This record gives sequence, structure tokens and C-alpha cells, in this order.
Amino acid sequence: MTAAADTASRMADAAQALLDALDDTQRATSSIDFADAAQRTNWHYVPRERAGLSLQKMDAKQQGLALALLATGLSRTAEQKAKTIISLESILAGIEGPDRSHPRDPELYHVTIFGDVGAQGVWGWRFEGHHISLNNTIVNGTEVSSAPLFFGSNPAHVRHGEQQGLRALKEEEDLGRDLLSQLDGEQKRIAIVAAEAPPDILTTNVVRVGAEAPPAGLTAAAMTAGQRQLLEALVRVYVERLPEGLAGQELARLQATDLASANFCWAGGQLRGEPHYYRVQSTSFLAEYDNTQNDANHIHAVWRDLTNDFGDDLLRRHYEQSH
Repeated sequence: MTAAADTASRMADAAQALLDALDDTQRATSSIDFADAAQRTNWHYVPRERAGLSLQKMDAKQQGLALALLATGLSRTAEQKAKTIISLESILAGIEGPDRSHPRDPELYHVTIFGDVGAQGVWGWRFEGHHISLNNTIVNGTEVSSAPLFFGSNPAHVRHGEQQGLRALKEEEDLGRDLLSQLDGEQKRIAIVAAEAPPDILTTNVVRVGAEAPPAGLTAAAMTAGQRQLLEALVRVYVERLPEGLAGQELARLQATDLASANFCWAGGQLRGEPHYYRVQSTSFLAEYDNTQNDANHIHAVWRDLTNDFGDDLLRRHYEQSH
């Protein structure tokens, strides 16, 4: 069994276990036709009204099954990051108070199942709430697309209270800084594309990445061997959010194709505490990061598969072969 087929099987088992534990009303709330592409691609990472069934509307057993489904879409390290991100909602609730249209609540994360779970045909699932969006598409029980995959963190660095010092997305920030710091003056002149960082990732929640974030900055070909190792390590942070088997396959694919031609660009300040932004991209992937809001203590960091977000390439091939 391939890594993708094994992941697809575990996702199907976890999704079906959750559905079996729901009552009819809950099941109807959590389920949407796979053919409803507008809803299936309607993703975001901000607090808002969402489709699907929230953890808030589940009992303890059902919540456990929902988190078991979440675990099938992430590596063990990324699963812990996700749970840490969710825990930050309680910290934000204490900082901001109750007077919000969408309250900070670690149970305001929604599970949506698209289509009929099974080994044949196509189906998908999403786990989403503030600062987390996992979007998974499964084809014929053998292929999986797990993008877009978004993580955010507010605060990025917890500075007070019982969790003081906690940094949910430490690697995303530190490895980006490490790579920038290893560039010489001329390389930095090319890599730093703007003195001021944008207020958010440029691609925000677009369905398909287009002209929002054109390739810019320093190419991997213009880096030293040591710098290219840091670039790969930074990309690994994003790829290794995926379940372990899928992550290994994806990294091998990138190493064999276009990782060597990727671009790295930076915008904003170079010192800690200053608003900053970076992205690494090639023709097939984008890792985009921003830390500007809340006095540069609020991270957004997304992995996009430029050919296979929401399973675009898998679905195209599936429908061509089937019809």
C-alpha cells in the first residue's frame, strides 16, 4: 500500500467513525455534496460563520472522534501545533474580553465532510476555525491532496501568563530569519523586495493562487550550498505538516523537480519585533508567511500546492479517466 493510500484509508475510517457517532441532525449539518465546489473551496482562517459542525455542538466522545480525524491529516508534530493553536483561543479570550461578534473559543472549530466517504470515487473533508484550515481531497481511496494547509498564531509569542514563552509557529519564523541572516549584502539586496511588509499574506484565502504573489527575490541557484540547505529546511517545515508518508513523498518530488529553482523573498524589518514577511515559491508550490499584526506578534503561514490545491490535478485526471 502506498503512503497516499494508507493516509486515505485512515482518513476514511476516521471520518466514518465520526459520522456514525453523530445524530441525524448533526450528520446533516456536517455533510455537503462534493459537487458543491463553491462551498468546498470556501476556506478562510479568520473568525467567521462557517459551514460544518463545530466542536461546540458535539459531546465529548464526538469531539474526540473529530480530533482523531484531524490527526489523520497532519504529522504528529503538526497535530501538536494545531492543538497549541487551538489553545491560544483561550488566551485571546482573556486578552480581548467577551465583546466580540465571533467569540474566541477553542470549540469554534468546524468539521465538514464533502461527499460520500469511501474507497471509490471522490470525497473530502475540512477542519477549520480561527488560524487553522485543513483541506483534504481523496480520490479512489489511493490519492490525497492536502492543500491549502494554513496555520496561524496569535499571539505568536505568548508573553504573559501560565504559557509565557510559548511559540506555536517557532520554526516558521526562526528558519526564515536564519536563511535571511546567511545572505550576503548583494544577495539581501535581491531577496528583500520591500522595506515594508504587507499587512497579511498576499494570497489571503484565494481559491487558486494567481498573480497575487509573483515569483520574486533570490533564486536557489544564486545561493551557496549551505544557504540552499537552509532553504530546503524552511520548505520542510511546511511540507512536514502533512502526514509523515505524504510529506516524504512530497519532499522527494520537490527535490526531483523544482525546489532547486525556487525563489526566496523577504519584506519588512530584519530585527525581531519588526513587522516582516517572506515567501518561498516555485512553479508548483508556495510557502507564504507574514508577521505584522498585533505589533508583529501574529503569524499567518500557509502551504499551497499550485497545481493541486483542493485536489485540482487529481480531480482533473480522475474525470478524464472516468469520462
